[in-house]
Amino acid sequence: MTKYILISSVLLLLSCKEPERNCADFKTGKFKFETKIDGVLKTTVFERTDKIEIETYEGKTDTASVRWVNDCEYILKKLHPKNMAEEKSISMRILSTTKDSYTFEYGIVGMPDKQKGTAFRL
Repeated sequence: MTKYILISSVLLLLSCKEPERNCADFKTGKFKFETKIDGVLKTTVFERTDKIEIETYEGKTDTASVRWVNDCEYILKKLHPKNMAEEKSISMRILSTTKDSYTFEYGIVGMPDKQKGTAFRL
């Protein structure tokens, strides 16, 4: 009986392990994000410094300001929005990290809908 309790305790501890979050490793750098839109794989490449993020998607380049809320969360705001939708800020939150990638959650600031993605260091 004691053996089963010990094994159960070890399994419980292993399953409760927090995901790795070395967010500071991903505050700056060049990254790639891929997602499927209507069944077609789309790629975004972006480079982030402490203050700006330059993104290239389908041959178009945009620049956004970066405001870090804490080590794992930041707000993006396009510097030159072309319409009302682009004027809305995007909340980004790093959920977990690996050596060369991070998984994140993003959405319009103040809106409940969030999406997830993974960015890979280039």
